[in-house]
Amino acid sequence: MPILLRCSLLLLLTFGGTPLHAQASDQPPPANAPAATPAQTLDALGKQLDAVRAALKSKDSDAPPLADLRNNALNVQDRTRQLASGLSPQMAALQAQLTVLGPAPAKGAPAEAPEVSAQRRQLNKASTDLDAQIKQAQLLGQNALQLAAQITGLRNDQFQAKLASRTATPFSRTFWIDPARTFPDDLVRLKRLGTRWSDAWHEAWQPPNRQPLLWCLIAAALLLGGGRWLLERLLLRLATRHVPDGHLRRSAMATAVALTAILTTGLAAQLVHLGLNWNDILDDDLEALASSAVRLVCFAAYVTGLGRALLSIRRPSWRLPTLADPAALHLRPFPWLLAAAALLFGLFERTSRTIGSSLPATVATRGLVALVISGLIGMALLRLRRTRKELAAAGAEPEQQSAWISLLTAVAMFGVVVSWLGVATGFIALAFFVAGQMLWIGVIVASMYLLMHLLNDLINTLLSPRGHSGQKLLTAFELGPHTLDQAVTLLSGVVRVTLILLALATVLTPFGAGPADLLASAEQTFSSLTLGDLAIHPGSIFTAALVLAIGLFVLRTLKRWLREQLLPKSTMEPGMQDSIATLLGYLGGMLVFVLTLAALHVDLKSIAWIVSALSVGIGFGLQAIVQNFISGLILLIERPVKVGDWVSLNSDVEGDIRRINVRATEIQMGDRSTVIVPNSQLITQNVRNVTLSNAQGRVQIKLPMPLDTDAGKVRELILDILRTHAGTLAMPAPYVQLENVNAGVMSFNCIAYVASPREVSGVKSDLLFEILGRLRTAQLPMTSPQSMVVRTLPPLPEGDDSTG
Repeated sequence: MPILLRCSLLLLLTFGGTPLHAQASDQPPPANAPAATPAQTLDALGKQLDAVRAALKSKDSDAPPLADLRNNALNVQDRTRQLASGLSPQMAALQAQLTVLGPAPAKGAPAEAPEVSAQRRQLNKASTDLDAQIKQAQLLGQNALQLAAQITGLRNDQFQAKLASRTATPFSRTFWIDPARTFPDDLVRLKRLGTRWSDAWHEAWQPPNRQPLLWCLIAAALLLGGGRWLLERLLLRLATRHVPDGHLRRSAMATAVALTAILTTGLAAQLVHLGLNWNDILDDDLEALASSAVRLVCFAAYVTGLGRALLSIRRPSWRLPTLADPAALHLRPFPWLLAAAALLFGLFERTSRTIGSSLPATVATRGLVALVISGLIGMALLRLRRTRKELAAAGAEPEQQSAWISLLTAVAMFGVVVSWLGVATGFIALAFFVAGQMLWIGVIVASMYLLMHLLNDLINTLLSPRGHSGQKLLTAFELGPHTLDQAVTLLSGVVRVTLILLALATVLTPFGAGPADLLASAEQTFSSLTLGDLAIHPGSIFTAALVLAIGLFVLRTLKRWLREQLLPKSTMEPGMQDSIATLLGYLGGMLVFVLTLAALHVDLKSIAWIVSALSVGIGFGLQAIVQNFISGLILLIERPVKVGDWVSLNSDVEGDIRRINVRATEIQMGDRSTVIVPNSQLITQNVRNVTLSNAQGRVQIKLPMPLDTDAGKVRELILDILRTHAGTLAMPAPYVQLENVNAGVMSFNCIAYVASPREVSGVKSDLLFEILGRLRTAQLPMTSPQSMVVRTLPPLPEGDDSTG
């Protein structure tokens, strides 16, 4: 029973953590142990920092890694900061007590009471000692921080030297001479390690340890045999019952498949490790090797689970990426192959460290690792490309592929070429680094893609106004549907940005040096170059270019997101949406420009001549441009006209405003042509805005009728037509007026109102057709225009005296 209880408790532990026996050995200090004084703590931290300096100067091969030394220095800096922060309130309390006592009596003044004098001396001494301890802690923390920066520089140098190191090419005989010479010694070391493992297994199989080992092996076999299958079926049943049908169920099951693989396989590996080391059978080296093997098994299991989750061969409808079935089927073996390669070569790497194998063997192994991993990635990319070409040739619809996927594919292909060329030319360390980073970045990007889909689907399901939970939120908080739509879009954007930042931080973790650190050497070389008072630093130039590129990309993405996703779901009119997006674009551009100057470390003195030149240019040649720019800002803020308005200018320009730019406004005419009008004209000239403030349109029709027509009948007929038309408004009500009676003609003035001036022409045409038809049916003719015929008579015959 204790064994079964212990195995069951293991199911609740993280499989990558410290073994149980190691946790039991880390006992807390006794409760009655006296707490260290600040002076003792400072002394201990000083000794710890001296030990880091001594290890840093040591040439011993067994010296701690630089990463551990840097962590120790940062630990000292953190503890000194905490100590100084803890002593500051005590210092403030002492100063408050001294303030209560007041200043000491001046010379010649009456002496204060002996008790007060003694207390003052005691407080002054305590204050002096405490101030000295705070300053010592601050100084020690500053030294620790400088030492950590020094270690970081050494790590960067080692990292760059490691990448630049070169050996003989594997295609030469020289490369294989050293591995062949050291192979017998490496084989002897490997046999010794095998003997130690054999002895450990023999000891674990002895009666005191055999039963726990058997139970752990049986549990591991059950997990590997049917545990994953049962767990996936259980999760599928739970998802079917409790997760709404749709995108969330698909992404949730994909995540469950990935986590199930690492949970079952990793837990099985941890159980085997626990069974072998039940009573601390393994020594320190074997224990470290076994723990590394468990972590490698977990990583390999996660790679396979991630591949199964994304490819989804058995359930194509659950597949998250836009991959055709033949492409997914062709990519199916590669996650397994990459996981197996990472596991085998990782075990070989850890074993080489344990036995202390020779450098030639390590170099040869890393070259093989680089070739295998980059070769598998290259084969997967080539097979995917060939499959897509075959599908395109067969007439299948091409897959929609985003820009960042194409970019990652191109970068991966470039990495494959670099890795193979590195091995061929002898830069094996560089090739090994590139191959390892390709695998690591691929896992991080795939994990981010999976999490992004899961969280986005979860947010859409919980906050969608059409869902059950969304309806509850609308009822509980009296929100509008557009508010939840905006919340969904905003939260999805925040989640994506957060995941991208976390992915970038995770990708840069195993480098050993960040991109800024790689520029340290070049920065030291060119640090003496200046342009006037502005110092030129390659790191600053690279950072400024990076800030500019990222800033413009983020600004463009933000504007597109506002225009296409967030603002269309609001209640604002399209013109206001465009104005907000344009203004934010201007402000964002100014912010990016300022951040770029800050990255270049440009101060006001350095750009004084730029400001002077701009002032002269504005005064002479840029006055009109600046005037139009300011006018554009006024148009966007005051909004006398906006995008979508129907405007008319004095220059016979009439049409719809399509876009308000920095310098000019685009107006689309009735014939679909576009007129570019400077913004200043819209401010300084008279502009007729037909659609300002949602203006209504007026339809006016004048009808001439004969004088003998029944005016009342005509009025009722026309009013009936105006009222029943679908485009006219009930309020203001339409009306018909008898405007004039002249020369035997009655003139009727018919007025109706429509929702927009844009509807006037169409409604007027419909009304005219209807009025003419109804008048003709009612036999009420309209007045025809009078015409005068002029005839030329022939001349009278001569002698005709009829007039006389």
